[in-house]
Amino acid sequence: MKQESSPSGLEVLAGTVERVTFHGEESGFCVLRVKARGHRELVTVVGHSAAVSAGEWITASGEWVNDRTYGPQFRSRFLKATAPTSAEGIERYLGSGMIRGIGPVYAKKLVRSFGERVFDVIEMESGRLREVDGIGPVRAERITTAWAEQKVVREIMVFLHGHGVGTARAVRIFKTYGADAVEVMSENPYQLARDIRGIGFRTADAIAMRLGIDKTATVRIRAGVAHALTEAMDDGHCGLPSGELLPLAASLLEAPEDLVRSAVDQELAEGNVVADRVGDTPCIFLAGLYGAERGIAGRLDRIAAGPLPWPGIDPDRAVPWIEGRIGLTLAPSQGAAVRLALASKVLVVTGGPGVGKTTIVNAILRILAAKGANLVLCAPTGRAARRMTEASGFEARTIHRLLEVDPASGGFRRDADRPIDCDLLVVDEASMVDVLLMHALLKAVPDHAALLIVGDIDQLPSVGPGQVLADVIASGAVPVVRLTEVFRQAARSRIIVNAHRINQGGVPDLARPDGETDFYFVSADDPESAVSRILELVRVRIPRRFGLDPIRDIQVLCPMNRGGVGARSLNVELQAALNPAGERKVERFGWTFAPGDKVMQMENDYDKEVYNGDIGRIDDVDPELGEITARFDERTVTYGFGELDALAPAYATTIHKSQGSEYPAVVIPLMTQHYVMLQRNLLYTGVTRGKRLVVLVGQRKAVAIAVRATSGRRRWSKLREWMDPERSAAVERAGFRERPVAAPSHPERPGP
Repeated sequence: MKQESSPSGLEVLAGTVERVTFHGEESGFCVLRVKARGHRELVTVVGHSAAVSAGEWITASGEWVNDRTYGPQFRSRFLKATAPTSAEGIERYLGSGMIRGIGPVYAKKLVRSFGERVFDVIEMESGRLREVDGIGPVRAERITTAWAEQKVVREIMVFLHGHGVGTARAVRIFKTYGADAVEVMSENPYQLARDIRGIGFRTADAIAMRLGIDKTATVRIRAGVAHALTEAMDDGHCGLPSGELLPLAASLLEAPEDLVRSAVDQELAEGNVVADRVGDTPCIFLAGLYGAERGIAGRLDRIAAGPLPWPGIDPDRAVPWIEGRIGLTLAPSQGAAVRLALASKVLVVTGGPGVGKTTIVNAILRILAAKGANLVLCAPTGRAARRMTEASGFEARTIHRLLEVDPASGGFRRDADRPIDCDLLVVDEASMVDVLLMHALLKAVPDHAALLIVGDIDQLPSVGPGQVLADVIASGAVPVVRLTEVFRQAARSRIIVNAHRINQGGVPDLARPDGETDFYFVSADDPESAVSRILELVRVRIPRRFGLDPIRDIQVLCPMNRGGVGARSLNVELQAALNPAGERKVERFGWTFAPGDKVMQMENDYDKEVYNGDIGRIDDVDPELGEITARFDERTVTYGFGELDALAPAYATTIHKSQGSEYPAVVIPLMTQHYVMLQRNLLYTGVTRGKRLVVLVGQRKAVAIAVRATSGRRRWSKLREWMDPERSAAVERAGFRERPVAAPSHPERPGP
């Protein structure tokens, strides 16, 4: 296994990347299968690289180790990837999906015909493409056109490959900057972290170091401040205390704190960040989030101040009328909620499962529909919107569809100048809605309309920044109905009973039930036994006993991604057990994708109209076109191979990613190794995702830890203060009262 030695005494290994087995976007850790110089068989190389793809030539310095699980590996301390120059590397590169119309088969044919000159032939002698068997005028034109479109991209890639960035990111950079891409990157590589999805500060910093930018350069320190605040946003914060931000950024940048303080002052002067207080704590906010929170408070204040958009309704007549229509006597708490809703411009309804939220909303909708009110319903996810439609009989849309996403800008076409046409807007699953999305939604609500916000305050807060529902409720600025009574029919469900027990701080009933029920606990003392039991449950036991499809109907929900019983590892195990890949497959970004795989969209894609958390199934993988097609509900979406970092297998996912969704059956692993994530609201959210069946797998001790842990991590947010009634004058002075919109008149209609 000996290779030539580097001056440092480390061995040097060089070769062509045949397959990227794993690549972590955050850490850069990668596992590569490499056809190495001097080796007959493929070797495994592990190390860190900002980006790496099949076909590239790598040079690695490190040492050989014998891993007990995976055998001999070359563990690199330094790893550099460069653009392919050999015929074999070019073939892998062409077959990677970079050029539509060229897959692995035609890549092989092209290299066989033209060797290392294939790039020149495509560009300057395109007529010769028809010399290749199977390439006619249509395919030749497609290849030539695609190649011409990628000319600037190729130049950018040559530049980027020399600085540790791979193909998929190069395409995004070109789409963002066009022909100015190299100039932008050369002048300020940190701009990439602000503008390009998938390129973070660390990647931009690595490029900057290669370009010779000094560690103490102002442009770097300012970018590091923005990065620290962006990472805080990823943790749900809208800002950070100044006392946390300065040392955090200094540590991240390995720079003196006085330089960081100076950079913060410059960011403040340019308006990129804002200084304010949360209580008595001085904080620094990203300007966009600060403005969004203030805007939410201003819009809610403005909406609540106007008259009701429907004619007067006598609740003493309306409640008996709706009870007759639905054939159900409302409980006193439900009747009171309906009465309050009919008299309120803004109302929040919150409560857990089985407490009658749906009944109340449906009663309100039917009463107002009888009065001729224009009703609009929305929810943050497609699944939540569909559930809302099924439960109410009124069409519900996702917030993104309601606001009419503009793919070109990433913004929304509906806003204050083109508001939603409604008299009442109902927002369901509001605990999921973050600050930026709620602000966009409220800007598009006309002043005359009423607003009904529905959600479960005890669930996890939004994945995005802020805690809108919690802050609105805590502010006391709008009326709130909090439902706690579990109704008799719902109380028969052990899922609902145990969910409320968890929420009240009690350990759920983990005893073996008599007969068939909807909630089970399966003991597993260690990660290995937990994984084997989860596989058996999903593949055999649940489908056989409950008649559920293991891929379509059963969802494994994990407290976290990492670890042997985390979502990433379980996805690999479940994919192999439920849908082993055949020959028609593609390996990209550390995952294998094959027809039949259940996949999740990992980020909003406004062009394709698929959004973070949407779940679909792969219909086909086409190596020749370099594409996969996936079906999300009734829509077919196409992805180029270079875009597959936007997808991940979804046999297992995190509880955070499951918010707003319900599944026929959920399996939740709970191990003490998940300690850092075990929280009461996490377990409560996971349990309430199950519609027909919930199975906890793991240790009783882990369940008890989760139930006891209630503190969680504070989210730094100012919305509650902005909404405090005593601060309404400050909100008014801040300029967030927008021009009034005249309320339409309604003729009297028959009804309550």
